[in-house]
Amino acid sequence: MRHRGGFRRKPGMKQGVISLTPIPTRIVSNEEFTPPPQTPAQAQVEALVTSLADEASHRLGVTRRDFLRTTGGMAAALLAMNAVFGKFFDVLDIEAVEAAAFAERQGDPYFIFDVQTHYVGAHYDPTDAETKRKGAVTKQALLGLRRRVREAGLNPKLAGDQGTIDDLSWENFVKEVFLDSETSVGLISTPPGPYPQEAVVPPKEMAHIRDEVNRVAGSQRMLAHGLATPQLGQADLDFMELQAGALKVDAWKCYTGSPPKGVEHGWWMDDEKIAYPMLEKARKVGVPRVCVHKGLPLGPVEDYNHPRDLIKAAKDFPDIAFLVYHSGFKGAASVEETFTKTGEIPWTSEFCRLKRTEPGIRNIYMELGSTFGQLVITYPLICAHLLGQILDAFGADHVLWGTDSIWYGTPQWQIEAFRRFQIPDQLIEKHRYHPLTREVKAKIFGLNAARVFDVDVQAKRNEVPKDYVSRIRMTYLEEGPEPSHRLYGWVVG
Repeated sequence: MRHRGGFRRKPGMKQGVISLTPIPTRIVSNEEFTPPPQTPAQAQVEALVTSLADEASHRLGVTRRDFLRTTGGMAAALLAMNAVFGKFFDVLDIEAVEAAAFAERQGDPYFIFDVQTHYVGAHYDPTDAETKRKGAVTKQALLGLRRRVREAGLNPKLAGDQGTIDDLSWENFVKEVFLDSETSVGLISTPPGPYPQEAVVPPKEMAHIRDEVNRVAGSQRMLAHGLATPQLGQADLDFMELQAGALKVDAWKCYTGSPPKGVEHGWWMDDEKIAYPMLEKARKVGVPRVCVHKGLPLGPVEDYNHPRDLIKAAKDFPDIAFLVYHSGFKGAASVEETFTKTGEIPWTSEFCRLKRTEPGIRNIYMELGSTFGQLVITYPLICAHLLGQILDAFGADHVLWGTDSIWYGTPQWQIEAFRRFQIPDQLIEKHRYHPLTREVKAKIFGLNAARVFDVDVQAKRNEVPKDYVSRIRMTYLEEGPEPSHRLYGWVVG
């Protein structure tokens, strides 16, 4: 059966599972592709993490489950991946048993701007009784913290608040993104629907979540997408005007491969009759940021998800920033076979070649949501090649951090994996890839997105630690964090 978002539901697929390890050992679907089954190498990682956790937990005198919730558990997962895949992560054995060593090797905090986050409602929660109990405990703790901060007068905007987050229905999102991860700013997105108003999270709801999170925080922690569906013609242009004016959206989300109901094919971003009126409207209403799903084929004709159409569009609209979601990556299902035979990463390698022929284009940005998350836990070698290729073709200042969470659970595991990920020296020497220095990672993690979205990073660095959400996080961490290890998307097995 075809599920919302366009992927095909297969027997054995599950949604809302608890990961057995701090870093998932199977690919999670964001409802835009059918997840493949666990690979033999991933099964080896899972077994090794369990073995390392058993040894470390016994040494530390804690349960394996409690150990896996600590930084030691994260270190164990990175060590296990190094043992199975080769040394792609900068992690030491001592970090699995000494939290101080793990914290020291993290270095100074990054400014993290996640340009692709997803709200997943309470109906996606696992039905496991223990998970529900933990969720209830966490919710009560958050409510208590919220009440104390309100009564202390730390956020005047909460003076008339009723002290409940049940009515807001995004408690999981806030916890996973802002309490259990280091994310400073997030842009909320949505899978498509038959019409923009019928998307999984319609524009009005995305804007509402943004406004409520920012209201509660007392600072700007969220931005929101609007939706653009140019095949609807004038109706879409009018809806864009409404979204820009009434909802004050921060960017547009487009799906060239997922047409509206009743249309049998997709569209191209360089189609002067269909797409250009939409791009002109984006410019006119003052929202010159277009985030387009490219890669992870969905819709009736997968080819419409290829990113090649962005070259001409970017040249014709140099004042619009085109954010290539998923970096045009076709997906992990057959990437190993293709890469082994040809050395190519489907669609992304071709798009990088096209960009190299147009060095003057400076308004295309490659976004890593789902792409990094899929590859880093399945084929780290191919992940290293993909990062090397897009850095070479587009430049370190044109790659953006995105996680597609909370489909993948808290973004923190992806943050930790990227912070420690390295392109091996032999690949750098052979292919002349740019190494993933701290400076490069800082740009990717948030500085590039801040520039695209006109966010003052220095002001944000001063503002965020003082806001309400950061105060909650500080107390939450002091009282003992309880990361859920939930994967809200679909997995096989």
